[in-house]
Amino acid sequence: MKNLPDLLATWLLALWVGGTWAIGYLAAPVLFHSLEDKALAGQLAGEMFKWIAYCGMAAAAYLLVFRLSRFGGGAFRQAFFWIVVLMLLITLAGRFGIQPILEQLKDQALPQDVMQSLVRDRFQAWHGISSVLYLLQSLLGLALLAKANSR
Repeated sequence: MKNLPDLLATWLLALWVGGTWAIGYLAAPVLFHSLEDKALAGQLAGEMFKWIAYCGMAAAAYLLVFRLSRFGGGAFRQAFFWIVVLMLLITLAGRFGIQPILEQLKDQALPQDVMQSLVRDRFQAWHGISSVLYLLQSLLGLALLAKANSR
């Protein structure tokens, strides 16, 4: 039986990776498909992405500290550790780098919807960058699951 720190690491990993996949590839597409108001769909999806980013930051912090406490300096030689670091950096870049740019472009478009405005192309470009990074993070999450029990 696993002890509490091990269980917490497993639960946080499941929350982060599972939430990333569930929100990005299930919930957000369903919102855009089901809602006629695409601005509302985007707003709701954005809220979900925001909260999974915060969950990811908390999970990454715990997983890194957990690995360091468990393996000491040996953690730096583990793929698991560096995948978590890379996923955390992508999360931080998305949440505090790209998302503020997207919000600024939405604000510049007002009173129009951003997709009907002069900043549409810039918004689409940044949204594309965000999507590629999210896909990379999602795939790294699968790799992380594969490495979860490795030393």
